Amino acid sequence: MDIVALRVSLVLAAATVTVLLPLGIWAGHALAIRTFRGKALVEALVAVPLILPPTVLGFYLLVTFGARSPLGGAFEAVFGQTLAFSFAGLLVASVIVNVPFVVQPIQRAFESIPQEVREAAACCGLTPLQRFVRIEIPLAWPGILTAAILAFAHTLGEFGVVLMVGGNIPGETRTLSIAIYDRMQAFDDRSAGIMAATLLVLALATLSATTWLGRPSRSRGPL
Repeated sequence: MDIVALRVSLVLAAATVTVLLPLGIWAGHALAIRTFRGKALVEALVAVPLILPPTVLGFYLLVTFGARSPLGGAFEAVFGQTLAFSFAGLLVASVIVNVPFVVQPIQRAFESIPQEVREAAACCGLTPLQRFVRIEIPLAWPGILTAAILAFAHTLGEFGVVLMVGGNIPGETRTLSIAIYDRMQAFDDRSAGIMAATLLVLALATLSATTWLGRPSRSRGPL
């Protein structure tokens, strides 16, 4: 077991959820309650990482983060290092890749709240912010928690984008999925199997948690 790679994976997954969840709540809420021109296009753009092959998405992100790009050049000028092949670049890429895993469940959770509930809260004198914090967030909480779990688990298992954008720098961008690939290249089936089993257990735990959260609260039992 590559403990350092596991630590990088866990830190990356936690950071991705921390950065993306507030943005996902804002975007999911906006897409759920607002109607505007181009909404279908925005929803399609949100879903692009689900359809585009990871290597293709990784290629475009690598070009965007490169030293010759405006973003990559500005980052290097400020921080003295390239955005590509760094943990910061890997985090940004991970956030982009996980957008649909966060926004879509949260959007569906807010859409499931009856409009009458919002109208009743408004009649009680609650401001839009108070309705959002006191009424909508608690009702949408299972979807928000599901989004966080999905993003965390997906980040742990991501390979294509991680390899394209982060490379394989031990202790910085070498995640557990990259370590598994390395061990297989070295014909170390035992180490690769242990690390793969770790990701499998995490995936099964994620599916169990999301399935349990998707049930009505009165029918939930032990996991």
